[in-house]
Amino acid sequence: MGLIILIVTGALMGWLGSIALKIEDGRTILRNVLAGIAGSLVVGIATSGGVFLGAIRAGTLLWATIGAIVMVGLYNVVRERVLR
Repeated sequence: MGLIILIVTGALMGWLGSIALKIEDGRTILRNVLAGIAGSLVVGIATSGGVFLGAIRAGTLLWATIGAIVMVGLYNVVRERVLR
């Protein structure tokens, strides 16, 4: 169950990041969602001690949310530098 929560949290943060950045391109929105999922999974698994199939703690969820936000931000910074 914890894995599903991490994936949903990452997808939600990626989607909200797309809204906040006013991105309307479908491919870029999908990439933001994938970046959010990746960030959430990496940080969530790291902070849960590798136990992500069972219950998830509030602290792990908070860190996973922060990881998703940071990953979406880094993705958009790199994307902007490449496009210039």
